[in-house]
Amino acid sequence: MKKFLTIFILLIIVSHSVNSQESTTIKKLSDKERLEWWHEARFGMFIHWGVYALYGGIYNGHEQARGGAESIMNRCKIPVAEYQEMAKSFNPVKYNPDAWVKMAKDAGMKYIVITSKHHDGFALFESKASPWNVVDATVYGKDLLKPLAEACKKYDMKLGFYYSQAQDWNNPGGTVARRLMKEGWPNPDSTKIDIYTAEHKGHWDPAQETSTFDEYIDGVAIPQVREILSNYGEISVLWWDTPTRMTDEAAYKLQELLKLQPQIITNDRLKRPNFPGDTKTPEQKIPDQKELEGQNWETCMTMNGSWGWRDDNKWKSTETLIRNLIDIASKGGNYLLNVGPKPDGTFPQESIQRLQEIGDWMEINSEAIYGTKASPFGILTWGRCTQKTENGKSILYLSVFDWPENGALKIQEFNSKVVSAKLLANGKKVKTSIEEGNLHISLPSSAPDKIASVIKLELASEFK
Repeated sequence: MKKFLTIFILLIIVSHSVNSQESTTIKKLSDKERLEWWHEARFGMFIHWGVYALYGGIYNGHEQARGGAESIMNRCKIPVAEYQEMAKSFNPVKYNPDAWVKMAKDAGMKYIVITSKHHDGFALFESKASPWNVVDATVYGKDLLKPLAEACKKYDMKLGFYYSQAQDWNNPGGTVARRLMKEGWPNPDSTKIDIYTAEHKGHWDPAQETSTFDEYIDGVAIPQVREILSNYGEISVLWWDTPTRMTDEAAYKLQELLKLQPQIITNDRLKRPNFPGDTKTPEQKIPDQKELEGQNWETCMTMNGSWGWRDDNKWKSTETLIRNLIDIASKGGNYLLNVGPKPDGTFPQESIQRLQEIGDWMEINSEAIYGTKASPFGILTWGRCTQKTENGKSILYLSVFDWPENGALKIQEFNSKVVSAKLLANGKKVKTSIEEGNLHISLPSSAPDKIASVIKLELASEFK
């Protein structure tokens, strides 16, 4: 009897162990499945935030001469000890991640990517790998990513982390893009520093060279990437940046950590060319129609002239931002639009206004963006086109930038029957006809939206 009970108990234990393993097994997704939500989204928010926001592009009374404010430490060759002393006053008491995520969602954005660690090496999260983080190095003393992850979960917003894996200007051993003092601010010792940076692979402070690159990778980068992939729930994107003097060996080590988040999407900046990732990342530009055709790509772009907060008065208009979004979608890409929060944790009012206005347009016209494919026509002189295929039939969305004065719109070489044609803004039907293989659309005298009015065409078959 005792033998029978022992065997029975062992069977229960084995069964429980198997069931536990099955319940924790994460289904390995195909590349198509992993990228499905990303293609559907088309629109996301980039956030650059850190100690550099305290400077706002100004150092010792001099305005940073070139580059975004996030690069001020390098551009102005700020000593490590001085920069770390400045960090002590980083105290974003008005930080409200719930409001951040709500603004992104209301703007029509589907995912957020934030700089967990930018090139200055400052981590926005609690890290055991380096004391150079928001918890240990600032008066604020709290992890900034945990409440953001909670807010993203609350609003069903995908969360991604940017991580500068090679460049690090504070943690010893990190690399630095070589920029000389003349690109920063006037300094009587600039010649001396120029000579030092030229001889020391871009470093300007001996404190940056007390460890080797391999020691930095093993001691800081690898454990920190493990932390951000382990401590914040599901992470949808890992956005590497600037693989300055990166090695294949280091890249393999970092890539191995992705197993912690099997569904994650990565970009092409871990180490070129052997680690292409999932997505191409054109920066501050929209590629030509054919340049990245058939590839997964995402244009990242600022709202003004800087990634990090800087009051530079170079703000793009809402019209430009919306038309950029449409243009990018019409070429099959995603738009990652940046916000640089202020030192107190608030978004600049100019960003808030533009996000609200983009959201107003998206509330009416988002179906012309989400889940769409590239235009079958290329560039149209009066606007752009996106498309979807449902049940073997095409839906075309014509975003009209330049409304015709005579109300006549024309698309050449149009070979499908139009079943329905209407304006998304008000649901009003518009007349269409096909003459000599060209589609003619008769529009009202005035545009319902001066930025971009969308005409939805439902076809009888798939457009080819």
